[in-house]
Amino acid sequence: MDLAERKDLLEGIDARTLLAGSNKMEILLFSLGTRETFGINVFKVREVGRTPHITKTPNMPRGVEGLISLRGNVIPVLSLISFLEHKEQPQEHGKTMMVAEYSKRTLGFLVHEVDRIIRVDWERVKAPESVLSSNQGLITAITELDDGKLVSILDVEQILANAFGEALIVDIQRANVGENVGIFFADDSIVARRKIAEVLDRLGVKHKHATNGAEAWSRLQAIGAHATQTGAAVRDEIRLILVDAEMPEMDGYVLTKNIKGDARFAGIPVVMHSSLSSEANHAMGKAVGVDAYVAKFDAEVLADTLRPLLER
Repeated sequence: MDLAERKDLLEGIDARTLLAGSNKMEILLFSLGTRETFGINVFKVREVGRTPHITKTPNMPRGVEGLISLRGNVIPVLSLISFLEHKEQPQEHGKTMMVAEYSKRTLGFLVHEVDRIIRVDWERVKAPESVLSSNQGLITAITELDDGKLVSILDVEQILANAFGEALIVDIQRANVGENVGIFFADDSIVARRKIAEVLDRLGVKHKHATNGAEAWSRLQAIGAHATQTGAAVRDEIRLILVDAEMPEMDGYVLTKNIKGDARFAGIPVVMHSSLSSEANHAMGKAVGVDAYVAKFDAEVLADTLRPLLER
């Protein structure tokens, strides 16, 4: 794929924002010089091009190739193949760079080449099975193309945690709530679930979680049904619901729409917590009824957003 094609590949991203809330996503397919095919949500990709000169600097973490200057901003460049276990020797890799935004952070990802953009239903995006255990911690989902080829969607949050370490959580004030107040949250990233749980523990609230939107909706329906049977209010058990935007089987937009359309969950705020930090995603969150939107991952901002909603 030449430079002109790469430019054309991403020109229509803004026009695709209406996909959010339709339980569909568009994935940019790419390779790392092996026979595997990988994918990344198009919303996270700002541009694709040939790899520029990378300045090597001392004491860089494993997998970080160095730094580049991109329109006046200095950003780190990561070689994605360095984080994956692979049996075969990769071909020439790193000649193409994807510039992506995660959690308000701009990064360069070195890949072998990019292929094309495909549109898939989230319900066809599944969590990886244990057979993929060698890279299971770095692969957040799998989807199948029409020709039967599998596409692995990487857990970039876990890759960034492996490269730069996880942010320390300090000085979070407890919420002024009773001991039975609970939060339900859904996120498909292992590292995100761990950090969210740590924040909620610091806030002093009980919590339950699900690993994707479909599982979350199933569990929430069960909680709603039990509340109806016992004559209780769901809000007595769940004071707030925290959802990720991107999740296998059902995304956070559809999950929010389902919650807001079910009278049993009336009065329960829904907060979207996502590495998709563009204004388009904020707007789509509001369109389906999200009460607040927090970009990953700033523990203090997350806590400060949740605390008043829990205390009201």
